[in-house]
Amino acid sequence: MLEALVGLPFISVILLFTNGGWSTTINIFFFYITWSTLVLSHPPLRVELIGSLAIRLVFYVIPSLLFLAFDTLLPSAAEGFKAYGAEALPFGNASSRRKTMRQLRILGWSLANILIASLLQLTIEVLLTQILLVRPVVRVTTSLPAPISIVKNLAQGYIIREILTYTIHRFILHESSHGGNIAAQCHQQWYHNVIAVPFPISASYDHPLPYLLLRFLPAYIPAFLLHFHLLTYLIFLAVISVEETFAHSGYCSSSTLPMNFFFLLGGIARHPDLHAVHRGHGNYGCIGLVDWIMGTAIGSQGVGDEHDEDDEAADEKHYYHVKGRA
Repeated sequence: MLEALVGLPFISVILLFTNGGWSTTINIFFFYITWSTLVLSHPPLRVELIGSLAIRLVFYVIPSLLFLAFDTLLPSAAEGFKAYGAEALPFGNASSRRKTMRQLRILGWSLANILIASLLQLTIEVLLTQILLVRPVVRVTTSLPAPISIVKNLAQGYIIREILTYTIHRFILHESSHGGNIAAQCHQQWYHNVIAVPFPISASYDHPLPYLLLRFLPAYIPAFLLHFHLLTYLIFLAVISVEETFAHSGYCSSSTLPMNFFFLLGGIARHPDLHAVHRGHGNYGCIGLVDWIMGTAIGSQGVGDEHDEDDEAADEKHYYHVKGRA
């Protein structure tokens, strides 16, 4: 698989669009040639899987590791970008050995979950195309979709993903946790009992079962329902990867982030921050759209406007308790 990854011209595709000296027409022409060469020289399933892994690596794993290194190696500088200050720094209060072991465990499972999701993606595609003999989830063809079609599918896919994430997160991983739901129990023990406040790479940290339910399926089901072209799916996956990278970075203190982009970033990062601090009581979606509609968005006063001072105190107590255990 590594040999195939090196052989695929993904870097060439990216460079073609970042070279400002070439005209748009030439860029499109060379992109089409590169894309056609890629599709014709490799089996469709390999192109889909290696492309998905490459996107996750470039847009999620590498940026998250850089953010994690910044938080770990320069904690005094990173503290100013965190809404919860020093308490939001990963491994900040642990001893040196425990800090290292915990970091390796979270990092290891975060990367392992990405590989497990790829294995499930492979299994689904093989089941559909070679056993059931039906169309694959993703279309891999030399023809490219029209730009308007890409934009339309991305918007539709993002809405479907938001609805699925909210539904799974709220009704499967949280509200049913007291009823013996294995996925909910795993999510509580692995994520909420360990992660007091999200930090880089924590978006993919969880027990594999809730990770697949919460992260993989809401991103893959829209591709199945809308029968995405591979190019559309890779762009969709890149957008999701960037969102997860910044949303779980913890960099959300707008007072220290002067640029408008980072003000937007602060709002994105506050969403999972508040979900973790409030023990999973609200902010179930990815960006908060469905939470706002359903009245489960967590604001400054908690979920909706009904979160009283006792609940606020309990949430703060829980936050420091979990951070102390970590």
